[in-house]
Amino acid sequence: MYRDARGLDLTTTSEEAATQFNAAVDHYFAYRTDVNDLAKAVLAADPAFTMGHVFRGYLMMQFGSAAMAPAARKFLGAAEERAAGATRRERMHVEALRAWTGGRLEDADRHFESILDDHPRDLLAVRMAHYNYFWLGDRENLRRVAERVLPAWDDTLPGYGYLLGMAAFGREECGAYREAEAAGRRAIELNPGDHWATHAVAHVMEMEGRHRDGIEWLDGLKAHWEGCNNFTNHLWWHRAMYHWELEQYDAVLDLYDHRFRNDPSDFYLDIQNAVSMLWRLELRGFDVGGRWEELAEKSRLHLNDLQLPFSDMHYVMALLRVGDRAGARRIIEAMREYGLKDTTYAPVVKAVSLPVAEAMASFTEGRFGETVDRLLPLRGELHRAGGSHAQRDVVTLTLIEAALRAERHELASALLDERTRARPTSPGSWRAYARVLAAANDPAAHRARAKGEALLKASHVAG
Repeated sequence: MYRDARGLDLTTTSEEAATQFNAAVDHYFAYRTDVNDLAKAVLAADPAFTMGHVFRGYLMMQFGSAAMAPAARKFLGAAEERAAGATRRERMHVEALRAWTGGRLEDADRHFESILDDHPRDLLAVRMAHYNYFWLGDRENLRRVAERVLPAWDDTLPGYGYLLGMAAFGREECGAYREAEAAGRRAIELNPGDHWATHAVAHVMEMEGRHRDGIEWLDGLKAHWEGCNNFTNHLWWHRAMYHWELEQYDAVLDLYDHRFRNDPSDFYLDIQNAVSMLWRLELRGFDVGGRWEELAEKSRLHLNDLQLPFSDMHYVMALLRVGDRAGARRIIEAMREYGLKDTTYAPVVKAVSLPVAEAMASFTEGRFGETVDRLLPLRGELHRAGGSHAQRDVVTLTLIEAALRAERHELASALLDERTRARPTSPGSWRAYARVLAAANDPAAHRARAKGEALLKASHVAG
């Protein structure tokens, strides 16, 4: 019996397996590219190591792809065969993986929470629950699962910064921006290469409209991203988001082409990044050229995935933008069938992601009033599809643009009044507000336009 880096028992007779397991978990939190190689080394050292199989199953599930589901189930089966001699904590991890692979995320999270009741230093359990709560749009538990175990930790424990990073992101999604930034910055003091903490603070700056601060924050940490996996692309996407808000569209496309879409992978987060950015640019009337084609090609590899509702929406969006209505419709119909199943995500698909996908189809086909009618009732439900406030904002932006194009000026005005209050430093929001006020012959249009122009001018001076 050996122990992990935080003193938890590991049922293995191999010191090498325990050492490689600790390294694999640490590199997982660090988003290193060698995580899978380390995870393989764990099982090479001890094929009977239950947590080695569980960990590999977790990695397969986090690919968010139906193609990886059989591998996840294979590792589950191997873990189950070896679980009898494992500790109770390790057996609960097996149960969590069983529930997760079966589509029962609430059950998986209950197992993770039970583990933490007795073992609050089980960082892997915290992270797996944090991951699932994020894609379930459960921001309260996203925050709570990290904060509940903080009293059992201090900065002498390996991985303490990673825990702070999770707490920071949960706080940001709950609107506790000052507490989030403080925790994220403390995590970065402990480890400047902590991607999740970097990401949490970037979100704070996005939500507070601190675009120049965000650019400086990411620029100051990018030297620590070498050797890290695709999540680095998401950090570059955040950098591009700041430029998009500042209407610096050439800078956005430069980052798209050379940073976060220079490697045209079909990993779900990479596709989300790219689709949402091109969609945002086109909403602003910016020509993105032929960039949709390869995204549609990659999205066709996921026609029957149905692993993450938020991803399915983005696959549909990519196919719509190249005119592949048949491909888009195939995913939409698969979503409709999936909505009838008995899984955690099924009611989310039926009530949220399916109608969003149908609304995006309506928008692409010029049926703007229909788009509004589909999206407006979902405003308070969008979080259920998963993703962050910043990521889901592409849907809200589409609703606003559809209202403008449908000449539903009163609604567009109300939405933009709300947006400019929430994001008072966004030039694009003020300029859109001026557009709708002018259409209604409202004298406030001049003030809104002047505000947008002043913000835009200030951003270029600062840049």
